[in-house]
Amino acid sequence: MIKKISPAQSLRGSITPPSDKSISQRAAIFSLLHEGSSVIKNYSEAEDPQSTLSCIEQLGAKVDRWGDKLQITGTGRNGIQRPYEDLDCGNSGTAMRLLSGVLAGSGVQAKLCGDESLSNRTMKRIIEPLESMGAHILARNSEFAPLMVSRNEPLRAIDYTLPIPSAQLKSCILLAGLFGKEPTRVVETVPSRDHTERILGLKQQKIEGETYIYSSLDDEIPAQNYTVPGDFSAASFWIVAGSVIPGSEILIRNVGLNPSRTALLNILRRMGANIEIGNQRTEGSEPVGDLVIRSASLTGTRIEQDIIPNCIDELPILSVAMLFAKGESIIMGAGELRHKETDRLMAIGEMLDSASATYQEYEEGIIIKGSPDHKYRSGLFKGFSDHRIIMASAILALKANKESHVMDYEKAAVSYPGFFEDLASLSVAGS
Repeated sequence: MIKKISPAQSLRGSITPPSDKSISQRAAIFSLLHEGSSVIKNYSEAEDPQSTLSCIEQLGAKVDRWGDKLQITGTGRNGIQRPYEDLDCGNSGTAMRLLSGVLAGSGVQAKLCGDESLSNRTMKRIIEPLESMGAHILARNSEFAPLMVSRNEPLRAIDYTLPIPSAQLKSCILLAGLFGKEPTRVVETVPSRDHTERILGLKQQKIEGETYIYSSLDDEIPAQNYTVPGDFSAASFWIVAGSVIPGSEILIRNVGLNPSRTALLNILRRMGANIEIGNQRTEGSEPVGDLVIRSASLTGTRIEQDIIPNCIDELPILSVAMLFAKGESIIMGAGELRHKETDRLMAIGEMLDSASATYQEYEEGIIIKGSPDHKYRSGLFKGFSDHRIIMASAILALKANKESHVMDYEKAAVSYPGFFEDLASLSVAGS
C-alpha cells in the first residue's frame, strides 16, 4: 500500500510515543519466568510485542488484558509448558532470540518460526553458544528459522565474550543461564542495550573497559510491576523531524532515556540540534523524561563504530538529519545494518536516491553530502517492508517541494501503529 505525504511548513504540537518495544517484550518474557502475577502498564500495541505475548501464552502464561494494562500470571522457570503449535514470532528478532534462550535453558522442546523477513535473518549467532550450553537446535541451512530447539543433556554454564555488540545475543545467553546451577558469564567489550540486566537486576562487574554479566538459578525473577516508558527509537523520528523542518517545536512526553539507547541525542546535539530534557524520573529501573525539540541549523558529523550499537535503530532517521546538515557526514562500522529486517544500508541509499541526494555507500557505512537547503521534487520511496525505513522516508518526504509517496506504509505498525496519525497531528501544511 502507498501513502501520500504532503510537504510540511513546520511541525508543532505534542505527542506521546508508543510504548517501548524492547522493554515490553522483555516484560512479557520475564513475567513468564516469574512464578506469580505481574501487572504491566502501557504495554506496547505494536505487532512485535503482541507476537511475544502470543508465544508466552502458548508456553503456559495466563494473560489478562485491560486496555493498555496486562496481568500476566507466569509459570516460573520450572513450569514452562511444551506448546502444541509452532511459536510464531512474526517479524520479531527479539522474540525469536530471547525465547530460544528460554527454551534452551528450560529444556522445553518447541519450534520457533516467523515471517519471511525474520526467516531470512541469521540465527547462527545464537545457535553456536546455545549448543555449547547443551541445546540441540535444528535450523534451515543450519542458520535460519524455523528453529527447533530442544535439550537432552544437562545445561552447561559458559563464559562467553560477545563477538559483536548485540543486546539480543547477550539476553539470549543470559536467559538460558538463568536455568543453570553454575553462573553463566557474558563478557561485553562494547556496550549494548542493557534492559535485560536492569530489569532482572543481574550481577555485573566492570574491569578494564569490559563488563561481566552473570546469570544462574540464584537470580530471583522479579514480578514485572511497572509502567513501560515511551520508545526512544520511535521518538527519534520526531527529534530529527523537529530539528530539520524550520519553525518547528515539538513536545515529546514520557520518553525512555536509557543511556544505552540515547546516542542519537548526543549526535544531534553535536550537530547543533536544540533539544531540552525535562521532567526526568524513573519508571521501574528505567530513566524517563520529556523532550522539547526546536528547529536548528545542523552541521555534518562522523559516527564511529564504537557508538553504532547505541544508535543502530536510529541510523535510518539520522541519515535524514545528515542530508539537511551543512557539509559531509560519515557513518562507519555499521555493517550490522545489512542484517536487519532488510539490508538497511542499501535501503538508506535507495531512500536518498529518491530524494536526489549525493552519497556513497560502502560495505559497512555511508557518506552523505548534506545541505540545509537541499531541494528535491518529491519522490516515490520504497518501504522494503521495513518499519524504520518507511518512517524515515515519511519524515524525508516532509521536505519535498510537493506531494511524495511512501510504499508499504502499513508496515510501520510493526513498531509504531499510530505513526501516520501523529504525523498528521503535528504537520502544518506548506503552501
